[in-house]
Amino acid sequence: MNQGRKRVAFYTLGCKLNFSESSTIARQFADMGYERVSPDSEADVYVINTCSVTEHADKKCRQAIR
Repeated sequence: MNQGRKRVAFYTLGCKLNFSESSTIARQFADMGYERVSPDSEADVYVINTCSVTEHADKKCRQAIR
C-alpha cells in the first residue's frame, strides 16, 4: 500500500448529476489530503457512485460493485 498520501478512487455511472456529485466528493477528499487515482489502481477508499433507475443501470451497478 502507498506509504505517502492516502488514495481515493472513483467509479461513477449514470447521469451528469452523478458526475457532478463525484467531483464534489473528490474535492472534499482532496481537502483532506487524499490523492485521486483511477478506479483500477490500488486505493485506500473506493467510491462507487451509481444510479439504478432502469434495469440495465441496476445491472451495471451490481457488476461494478463485484
